[in-house]
Amino acid sequence: MAARDDAEPQQLEMQFGSDAPVVGAMRLFLQSRCVEQLARLAAAAHASRQQQQQQQQPSEEEEEEYKRDAIAVDMHELIGFNHEVATLVLEAPSRYLQLFEHAAALEAAGTKRVAVRIEHLPSHAACTRTRVPGAADVGRLVSVSGTVVRTGLVKLMETQRRYQCTRCRGSFVVHAELEQYNHLARPARCLAQGAEPCQSTTFEHQQGSEEDDDAAAAAVCVDYQEIKVQEQAERLSLGSIPRAIPVLLEGGLVDAAKSGDAVTVTGTVVWRWRAPAVGARPDIAVALRACSVQVHTHAGPAVGKASERDAEAQFRRYWAANAHAPVAARNRIAASLCCQVHGLFYAKLAVALTLIGGVARADASGLRVRGDGHLLLVGDPGTAKSQLLRHAARLAPRAVLTTGVGSTSAGLTVSAVKDGGEWQLEAGALVLADRGICCIDEFGSIREAEKATILEAMEQQSISVAKAGIVCRLNARCSVIAAMNPKGTYDSAASLAVNTALPTPLLSRFDLVLVLLDSPNDAWDAHVSDFVLRSAAAPASTSASASDNPTLESLWSLDMLCAYFAYVKRTFAPQSTRAAELVLTTYYRLQRQHDSAAAARTTIRLLESLIRLAQAHARLMFRDKVLVLDAVAAVVLMEATMLSTSLLAGVDALHSLPPDDADAAHAVLHDTVLDRLGLSHLK
Repeated sequence: MAARDDAEPQQLEMQFGSDAPVVGAMRLFLQSRCVEQLARLAAAAHASRQQQQQQQQPSEEEEEEYKRDAIAVDMHELIGFNHEVATLVLEAPSRYLQLFEHAAALEAAGTKRVAVRIEHLPSHAACTRTRVPGAADVGRLVSVSGTVVRTGLVKLMETQRRYQCTRCRGSFVVHAELEQYNHLARPARCLAQGAEPCQSTTFEHQQGSEEDDDAAAAAVCVDYQEIKVQEQAERLSLGSIPRAIPVLLEGGLVDAAKSGDAVTVTGTVVWRWRAPAVGARPDIAVALRACSVQVHTHAGPAVGKASERDAEAQFRRYWAANAHAPVAARNRIAASLCCQVHGLFYAKLAVALTLIGGVARADASGLRVRGDGHLLLVGDPGTAKSQLLRHAARLAPRAVLTTGVGSTSAGLTVSAVKDGGEWQLEAGALVLADRGICCIDEFGSIREAEKATILEAMEQQSISVAKAGIVCRLNARCSVIAAMNPKGTYDSAASLAVNTALPTPLLSRFDLVLVLLDSPNDAWDAHVSDFVLRSAAAPASTSASASDNPTLESLWSLDMLCAYFAYVKRTFAPQSTRAAELVLTTYYRLQRQHDSAAAARTTIRLLESLIRLAQAHARLMFRDKVLVLDAVAAVVLMEATMLSTSLLAGVDALHSLPPDDADAAHAVLHDTVLDRLGLSHLK
């Protein structure tokens, strides 16, 4: 054993020369921090050799496991283990990542090639980027966060080719030039290493296999794919146009991300240029050669555990202090939304419930019922519809804001783009808003042909694509908040389909359709005028009361609202109670009796919408059970849609303010709804 330990440094020095100490340090790190991963790779290689000897066909799981011959290395652990090696990897990744892979192959016995995936770079300006890297970053290892907006086809790329000289019979390898789009140039003269230089210009392409011991592979092909990652728009300053960078995926990284995914890519920044042409200006661009790709399952920046615990304790104190007045506490949260707009209490509450959403469920057969809700605001001009949309986009960790004027089906869903002779899929607004919200202003201006394209995205939350020979399915798991003006003057006696000129299949997919009618009201006009004049005189007064320490008297700040919505959506999965189910089913059956008056809103989707609204309200109330109070709140909000078949004549989404004694007023409304539904025994 001692002789082997003495001979091993000599072998490393013979193989790697001056880099032998670095490779030795890398092997020590792998032996101490990546024992389980090395054992897994060695076991997979051993199983593969046995199957080859027995001429057995490996299963799909074994093929995928053997294909992922990779070791994940946390950069923080590498820095703590050996700071010098970590610095070398960060500053010269093209050289030292290759040495890292050689060290991993030596440790994983029986494995010829092992990819090393560097993850979790330090949160430092030199390593982590929120903007696209520039020329100063070429040759460095950086981490870029963004959204995948375009995906190319998976192809085979020839990385090297072996030639044999016809004069000296020597063989040599020519590698593909990554900088010239993986171009394999034929050498100008013999490059074989011999006693005397050979100037021959005739070669033969040497055939062989990768398993040959006396010669390397004649041609090595790897899976290859190009994607385009765009900067996160919510992290940019106002007026900045988000830029995108091509990302090169090789080997096991192909198909790691799809259009619309939020990813963090760690890789080496490289130059790329096309072959020069006479009379043409050279086109040089920056690309990112990926080393690892992390797909975020939830949108928005990661929150530290300490901050999450502090926020949770703050929310629990808020509800414990207001246990005697839960409705007033809820109203204070709803009133904090878009506080520069006077009134519209029910509209703000509807936006809050849409942002929180219900609980998605799926059965054993794979049938999935969405948990994300959709909201449509139909109102006269000047009723703050666009303000609500923009504020909702600021509250969501991932949001896409677009307008229906001039939007095409490709702009909303997905388009096929031809780039360099290859067709690629480019994500539209609904795909980019995956796991977030998509706000569409001027929804009524969308052309009829384009309205049909979003039906699948709103209900099945996916988009099926069959364009330019590409057949696939992309996720569009988002909530849609849309705003539009009615067709002419709103007629309360007519149905929503007539007033909005929207087809019934599209209208039925919205959980709530709030009608904001600017009808003359002297008292309301006086309140609004006073609010506008006071805001103009003291512009900061509308936000001066917003606080990061929520109480019943103060409005919540934007950051606290974002943290609260994210917390309740992540923590609570409310379960329905029998009494709440009875309220929702009774209201649904009552609306079905007026099917002729509101055919677009009384399908089975109405019941599903009521369930989602009740679940979202339970989350808003910081509970994991859906009570009768939540079911009644869902019914009251739905009454703003059912104007022609309304149970409550006083529900007006525009002229609505939270009452002074919220709990007493809600108790009266609660009893009224139950009485009119014939459920007085639930009081």
